[in-house]
Amino acid sequence: LNPRSHSFSGTLPKPLIWADPGPMVATGSPVTIWCQGSLRADTYRLFKAGDPAYDTWAPWDSRDKASFPLGSAHWDTAGLYHCAYHVSGSWSRQSDPLQLVVTGMYSAPLLSAHPSPVVALGEKVTLLCSLRDMSGTSYLLKEGGAATPQPMAPSLSRGRWLSLFSLDPVTHTHGGTYRCYGSSSHNGFLWSQPSNPLELQVTGVDRPPSLTAQPGSLLLSGDSVTLQCHSGSSFDRFALVKDSEPTVPPHLDGQHSPVFPLGPVGHSQGGRYRCYGGHSLSSTWSAPSAPLDILVAVPGLSPGEPSAGVGGDPRGRDSEKGRGRGSSLLGLPSKPQP
Repeated sequence: LNPRSHSFSGTLPKPLIWADPGPMVATGSPVTIWCQGSLRADTYRLFKAGDPAYDTWAPWDSRDKASFPLGSAHWDTAGLYHCAYHVSGSWSRQSDPLQLVVTGMYSAPLLSAHPSPVVALGEKVTLLCSLRDMSGTSYLLKEGGAATPQPMAPSLSRGRWLSLFSLDPVTHTHGGTYRCYGSSSHNGFLWSQPSNPLELQVTGVDRPPSLTAQPGSLLLSGDSVTLQCHSGSSFDRFALVKDSEPTVPPHLDGQHSPVFPLGPVGHSQGGRYRCYGGHSLSSTWSAPSAPLDILVAVPGLSPGEPSAGVGGDPRGRDSEKGRGRGSSLLGLPSKPQP
């Protein structure tokens, strides 16, 4: 029996091959390759593509499967592996290839989302993986997503290697946490440390809630107000955002209560608010509520006197009449918003 000269093109079914704990392993961590063939198998062989000297045998009488402990992962552990098994003088066909990747060999890239990590359903977002020293293929992985990472060749820009992963149009399945890796241009199985985690939040998946203010949205400086997000859906997570333009917020920080107390209020609390509803352990959110304007009257400030964040909307002067002379309403946008 001379397995080195054997072509592994026999008639026996090909075995299964896998790595434990997985096909991606951090440098220094233990890894074992398994090969499963037939109950009649008497031995197994593991070999590595591109390395003719690599020839590892499992003990005879291995039966239905055999393990090949590789020890702690390092640079020469990474690569493409196959296995085969032997039954009564015949070898099986080769297994499918196992790509064993070793991570942590290089510094971590940076992962960002443009224009924002919060994106509306049906819109477009681009995830940007930026590396300083690595020109090999970049890979994007989603936690709990597809087992096969998405590859992308980088391009050089201002001294950094950039890979752009476009999600267009965004669906609810795109919500989640992403990381990217860079790989060596000399050995594609040697990867960098993982990038920073980036949570992509998708809005518009559920119908919008409504937002109310108690006791009301017209306040004197020093008053307290409670904003509440109402919905008939079974939301158990709520987010409140304050903005001056009808744009997607840069991030949504959720809480379990739909009640958001504000107070005592000052001019900085005046403005336009929206709320979102969502579900725990999910990165998807409802569409935003209709906007709610919180107006704060500050005694002693003339209606025409400029103040940070206050526009010259004539509605502020009209509404001020009901609050008494010498007060000005803060929080109205500088131009009508939808």
